[in-house]
Amino acid sequence: MTEFTLIGLRVLREVTARGSFSAAGAALGYTQSAISRHVAALEQHADAKLFIRTNRGVRLTDDGVVMSRHAATILQRLDTAERDMAARRGKTTRRLRVGAFSSAMVSLVPDALRRMRDVAPDVRVTLSEGASRIQLQRLRSGTLDLAIVADLSRTPEYPDLQIDRLLDDPLLVAVARTHWLASARGVTPDDLADEAWIVGSSDRSDGLLGAWDSATWAPRIAFTAKDWNAKIGLVAAGLGITVVPGLSAASFGDRIRLVRINDDRAARAVLLARPASATTTAPSHQLVTILRDQARPWPDDRRSA
Repeated sequence: MTEFTLIGLRVLREVTARGSFSAAGAALGYTQSAISRHVAALEQHADAKLFIRTNRGVRLTDDGVVMSRHAATILQRLDTAERDMAARRGKTTRRLRVGAFSSAMVSLVPDALRRMRDVAPDVRVTLSEGASRIQLQRLRSGTLDLAIVADLSRTPEYPDLQIDRLLDDPLLVAVARTHWLASARGVTPDDLADEAWIVGSSDRSDGLLGAWDSATWAPRIAFTAKDWNAKIGLVAAGLGITVVPGLSAASFGDRIRLVRINDDRAARAVLLARPASATTTAPSHQLVTILRDQARPWPDDRRSA
């Protein structure tokens, strides 16, 4: 007769957070077949299918979501027990597990962590970079304490998470230094109607397509490139323009010019996400305070020179 084991629960947490058996195995030091066996044992004892295979890996079933929440709670309690026992032996180490999407990793998060190190040098911070969807999965599986994520308007609601707005990140148009808009202080969407566009995806449901969607005109897509370096290289060569997040502005150097888009829709919400049921720890509260203090409007003079 099978039963729930700590190893099985940790496997469930890692598969949920990473979205594949192979990635979970790499993180835990197990083979993919070993991960499959642990998942099969969990499913047998739960009498339910926990994962559905997709062309991108695996995702939780409804039963899997319930089981994953219980696993996260159990493992979190065990982590707390280990810290409490370590504290009794005078071996306290405060820990903070943070996740963030790539644009936030350019300056917002590194600057916050530098300040965190100054005010709380005893806190051991671990950092996970990845898409917002992945960070939310990690939060729900108990592998993160705090996540900085982008606009969630296209994702389901998460009643088990506390999600608060941190800032509105302006979307900027990137143009070549020789482009006719290079010296502009701002543009309207209609100013961009005749431009060639460099995009990350031809899928209009993409949250950061790289081209402006308008009711009166459709963008003329010249090239599709997923990598930011490739997109900026094409823009710098004068082969098109693209939309970039303001949080990434500092990473592009002087090869291009960045121009504000004068439209209320030209912004993306940046959010703080935490488990709704978890007690806020002192390190988490400290980092949230620092991040809120850093959340400043994007100044006009930060365009690439």
